[in-house]
Amino acid sequence: MLASAIAGRPLKVARLEPGEPAWTDGATIHLDIDSGHALVSLSVQASLLAGGGLDPGIVGGLGRHPRVAARYLAIEGRRSLLANAVVPTSVAATVGRAELSVDSPREALALARGREPVALAPESFGVIRPRALLEAADRARAAAASGAHSPRRISDRESVDPLDESVGDEQPDIFSSPVGGGGALGKLLRRMLSAARGAGGNGPPGADSVTHRMRGGVVGAGTVVSSASDEDSDQRRDAQTTGTTYPEWDTHRQRYRPAWCTVQEVEPPTGAAGAMAASSGRQLRDVLSRLALGLGRYHRQANGDDLDLDAVVAARVDAAAGATADDRLYLDSLRRRRDLCVLVLLDISGSVAQPASNGHTIHEQQRTAAIALVTALYQLGDRVALYAFRSQGRSMVQVLPVKRFDEPFDTTTMHRASGLVPGAYSRLGAAIRHAGSVLRAKGGTPRKLLVVVSDGLAYDHGYERAYGSADARRALAEARRAGIGAVCVTVGAPTADDELRRVFGSAAHARIQTPDHLGRIIGSLFRAALHHTNR
Repeated sequence: MLASAIAGRPLKVARLEPGEPAWTDGATIHLDIDSGHALVSLSVQASLLAGGGLDPGIVGGLGRHPRVAARYLAIEGRRSLLANAVVPTSVAATVGRAELSVDSPREALALARGREPVALAPESFGVIRPRALLEAADRARAAAASGAHSPRRISDRESVDPLDESVGDEQPDIFSSPVGGGGALGKLLRRMLSAARGAGGNGPPGADSVTHRMRGGVVGAGTVVSSASDEDSDQRRDAQTTGTTYPEWDTHRQRYRPAWCTVQEVEPPTGAAGAMAASSGRQLRDVLSRLALGLGRYHRQANGDDLDLDAVVAARVDAAAGATADDRLYLDSLRRRRDLCVLVLLDISGSVAQPASNGHTIHEQQRTAAIALVTALYQLGDRVALYAFRSQGRSMVQVLPVKRFDEPFDTTTMHRASGLVPGAYSRLGAAIRHAGSVLRAKGGTPRKLLVVVSDGLAYDHGYERAYGSADARRALAEARRAGIGAVCVTVGAPTADDELRRVFGSAAHARIQTPDHLGRIIGSLFRAALHHTNR
C-alpha cells in the first residue's frame, strides 16, 4: 500500500534474497525486506516511478552506460524522493538535500551524462535495471494493442540518445487507433476525450486554428465542447494582437516555442450569488491558520531575547510613581504575522460540465471548493485572488479575474463566481504561466502559492495528450523555480491518478470526491508546496 501511494500507481512488492539491491520493473518493487534500509529503498524506487524517472524514453540508453546509470540514480533518486510529498518525512530526512539542482528527469540525465562531480547514491537507493523496465513496457504495450491495429512506431529500444530532440518524453503511444474505431483502444480514447476534449484536434502541436465541431459528453450530460459564433471569430482575431504572450514547451522537439500563446484577461459575467452551493469553511480556517506564519518583532512580551527599552523606562516610571509596574519587558520574535499570498486558478473548460457522482457537476464542486478556500484565506488576512481560465486555440487563452489581490471579497466576487459557465478547452500551461506572472507582480508577500483547481485534462487544438501534459508539468516546474509553491486539487472528477500525475508532475496534488473533504488534505498540500519553495 505504501509503495502504491508513493508511486501514484498500483504496485506489488516482492522479496529479494538478503544483500541484493532493490530494483523495479515498473509493476513490482523487488526488495530485501529484512534489510535495515528497506523503507528508504522502497521510497526511492517508488518515487522514481512517480516522477517519471524510469519512463522508457529516459532509461532506453542507460543499459549500455553503467557509469551514467549510477550517476543518474544518485541525482534523480534524490530529486524525485525530495519532490514527492507522500514520502514519509523520516525517509526524506535520512537522505538530506539534493546537492545538485534539477527539476526533471531529463535534466538529471543530462547532468549524469556530463563530467560534473556527482556523489554516488548510497546502497539503500538500490539499482536501475533498464532492460527489465523496457521489457515490462513492451509487454504492457503489446497487451494494450492486442485489440486494435496501430502503426509501427520507433521503439524505446531503438532510441540511441534519450536527449535527442527528435525523441519526445511521452509514454508509448497506445492510442493510435482512430477515435471512431470499434476496438478497445478506440473506445478508451473516446471515453478519455469525450465532452470538452474531443473536438477532433489532430493538427500539428501548437496549431492555432480551433475545431468547432460539437460533441456530446457522457450519457445524460449533453455537454457542448465549443460553440463558436462570428463574434467569437472576431475575438480570436483581436486576441492575436492584444494580450500577453507566453512560451510553450514542445515536448516532441524538446524546446520552447517562444511567444507562442496569447493570454487575455476578460471580465467575467455576473450571475445570481444565491445559486451557488455553500460549504463550511471552519475546518479550512482551522487548518490554514497554522500555516505560512512569518516572524514578527513584538514589544512588551513576558519573555524574549532582548529588553524592550520603552517598556523598561515605563516600568521604572510607574515604580517611582508608586504604581504597579508592568513586568512585560522584553522583545521577542514570534510567528504571528501572515505573510502568504495565494492565487486560486479555476478550470472552467468544457470537460468540467460533466456530472459528478453526487448529482452536481464537476464545475459546481470545484467552484465551491475554490470559493471556500478563498473565503478562509481572506478571513485569515492573507492576500488572495481567484482567476478562472479556458481557451480556444493558442491565440485565445482567456483568464477571468473573479477577485484580484487588491479587491475586497464581497457580493461582487460571489456574483462573478456564480456567472462562470464551463466551455471551450484547457490550455493549462499558458494559464499557469499567466497566474505565476500575476503572483510575482501583485502578490506582495514573501511566500507565494498557486492553487490549480482542475480536472487535470490539459487539452486544446494542437495541445493533445503528451504535449499538453508535458507543457503543464513544465509550467508548474517554472513556477516552483521562481519561488512559487504549486498545489493542484481535483474535485469530483473521474480522472485517473496516473493521468493527474502526468499533468501535475511532482507538484503537490490530490483528488477528492466533494468540497467538504478539502479541509482534510489542504494542510499537507500547502506544507509540502511551501517546504519545496523554501529549500
